[in-house]
Amino acid sequence: MILDCAVIGGGPAGLNAALVLGRSRRKTVLFDDNKPRNLVTSESHGFITRDGIHPQELKRIAHEELYRYPDVRIEKQRVHRINKENSLFKVETENGEVYSAKKIILATGFKEVLPDIPRVKEFYGKSLFNCPFCDGWELRDRPLAVITDDQKAFHMAKLVSNWTNDLIVFTNGKEVLSLEEQELLKSNGIRINEKKIAAFIGEEGMLEKIQFEDETSVLREGGFIATKWIQADSFKSSLEYTLNEQGGIETDSMKRTKTEGVFACGDTRIAGPSQLIVAAGEGSMAAISVIAALTEEKFSQDK
Repeated sequence: MILDCAVIGGGPAGLNAALVLGRSRRKTVLFDDNKPRNLVTSESHGFITRDGIHPQELKRIAHEELYRYPDVRIEKQRVHRINKENSLFKVETENGEVYSAKKIILATGFKEVLPDIPRVKEFYGKSLFNCPFCDGWELRDRPLAVITDDQKAFHMAKLVSNWTNDLIVFTNGKEVLSLEEQELLKSNGIRINEKKIAAFIGEEGMLEKIQFEDETSVLREGGFIATKWIQADSFKSSLEYTLNEQGGIETDSMKRTKTEGVFACGDTRIAGPSQLIVAAGEGSMAAISVIAALTEEKFSQDK
């Protein structure tokens, strides 16, 4: 059987793409190895009707909904290779199965690279987060930290100040803020600490203080930390697509990449973490684009 579409990645973008494809009676396989970026997250926020839901519970509900549509199948395995042969794509899984598909939707997302600070992994996803829109409410009115050693510092500090009046920017030994930026932050009650961080201190993932190499420390109860992002796909491929300046797959407004028949959506296109509802909307748009392309091909064929 030739699939109408293979969706690579089972996060909100891929799940919503599969839903729209299934409701349009398109033969679809969703490939998901169940190794999501938000594995450390216990609650997901900002998705209306699902605010505060555990990510795995969201996925369970999504799978339950997808099973209603006979044209959608979920394969819980990793894609090993994707190649284009003539007008079809050959999708090979890690166990050697090969599927043929007319279209591909890439929704593999991004991987986070945390800064090299001792014990950071213990606190990330529990009291240190990346997205204030996702987790700022839960940390509201606490003594918070913004931790970044690059040019994101100024923007992140301004943003996080929406949730607390007790905020310190930690640049981990780097001088990344201009004098003008420093003055503006200080005039709004935001302090700046440029000392090199030695470790995060706390129990069971709950931050208590930040310790520095000079053996001083500052009390903090949580905060937001800048991470680097890399494409999460691990498959080999002859597909051609361009990455934008942020490292995301470049597409047009219809989520089409430079390779005809290949679409990209969600974090893998946005080049960073998006809220679940944004990623889901991206998946919907990619699926609609796939359906539009298949429909046009059907009616342009010589009779």
